[in-house]
Amino acid sequence: MTPDLEAIFARPIAHRGYHDAENGIIENTPTAVQRAVERNFAIEVDVQETADGEALVFHDYTLDRLAEGSGKVIDQNAANLARLHMKTGADKLWLLGDLFDLVDGRVPLVIEIKSLMRRDAQMDFVRHVTNQVAAYKGPACIKSFDPDMLSIARAHNPAVLRGIVADAAEPGPDYARYSRVDRFILRHLLHAPRTRPHFISYGIKDLPMAGPSLLRALFKLPLMTWTVRTGEQREKARRYADQIVFEGFDPDQ
Repeated sequence: MTPDLEAIFARPIAHRGYHDAENGIIENTPTAVQRAVERNFAIEVDVQETADGEALVFHDYTLDRLAEGSGKVIDQNAANLARLHMKTGADKLWLLGDLFDLVDGRVPLVIEIKSLMRRDAQMDFVRHVTNQVAAYKGPACIKSFDPDMLSIARAHNPAVLRGIVADAAEPGPDYARYSRVDRFILRHLLHAPRTRPHFISYGIKDLPMAGPSLLRALFKLPLMTWTVRTGEQREKARRYADQIVFEGFDPDQ
């Protein structure tokens, strides 16, 4: 592993920051990220494309669940989104550049690019995020469920660390556009010769799985597993993965 990849896998990774909704600390906010930094956890956040091609640090495709707004993120520009408060707590919405300014290399960052599953794989947006990660001075990487996004990132700047996010790809709304063959390819990471991921991010509920297990064993691709919430899942992760993406507990305790 490269030094930056070793750094990313050295410590447990706080899922959307070290959040605690019951106490008003909401996922993917500056407060949740700062709490993770204070505990020296790596941090995974999500980014959504805005109408003007910027990266909003936000998980959902719509604002309604968490923010004092409504509608799709992709339909609104970054400046307007950054004025919105979260429904709980004092935080506002923020952009990837703001996240980089806050963390400033103190802990590693895992940036999950959320895909709208368009045929162009949001090419300009992926390139923009890849450029931002490349310019950042601390350990950071990108990852996505969308193999086409990884292919774009690889072609644009192969030095930026990239990972594939995957699970069993069972039939359902998340995979509605995919055929049975497509889902088999996603489940077992058969796109790897094209996407050449530096690491794997695989759902804990679906481990072990042949594809990621073989890539880890034969090609030494490190594997992080998400989202670990229980002691049982943590023990399972010790057997099949190299690091956890966690929430709801302090893994140092």
